[in-house]
Amino acid sequence: MKRQSFMWTIMLYLFIGAGTLFAQKYITREATIAFYGETALETIDPISNQGSSVIDIENKALAYQVQMKSFRFRKALMEEHFNENYVESETYPKAVFRGQFNEDIDLNTTAEQTITVKGNMNLHGVDRALETTCVIKVNEDGTLELNSEFQLKPKDFDIHIPSAVRNKIAETFDVTVKGTYKPVN
Repeated sequence: MKRQSFMWTIMLYLFIGAGTLFAQKYITREATIAFYGETALETIDPISNQGSSVIDIENKALAYQVQMKSFRFRKALMEEHFNENYVESETYPKAVFRGQFNEDIDLNTTAEQTITVKGNMNLHGVDRALETTCVIKVNEDGTLELNSEFQLKPKDFDIHIPSAVRNKIAETFDVTVKGTYKPVN
């Protein structure tokens, strides 16, 4: 009888442990990624709701990507110029960020938690170091909310802006990333 009880205890620990292991990764395929740049002549503020992202709590890693053609602009001509002339979406179809963070994420609290993520942004075929902060909130249903903001400069990614339109396009863009992540089971 003691042996059976011992076996059930071990099986219970393994079951609980396996559940915890699987719940260490969270994913979304509907992250919202937007950027905003303004000059006296033009405001550029496209948005994509098709970003993919993974948060790996155990390995303290965060990655996301977005297809460049998924950004929607208020003006069709802006969208066409963005894809064909600036980011060259046919040649460089996506932007990808991969980073690491040092802080622990407490899955047992619904209070907002801030982490600092250091990594690499690949855009337009160019890799650049990027550091950003992310605010993470654990929801009652076990999902995670992530919000992050940072700035990017087109020139840092070899995105050439012709002199004829240079005064219409901001030198720096504010980028926001937001997503609701579900545990990977």
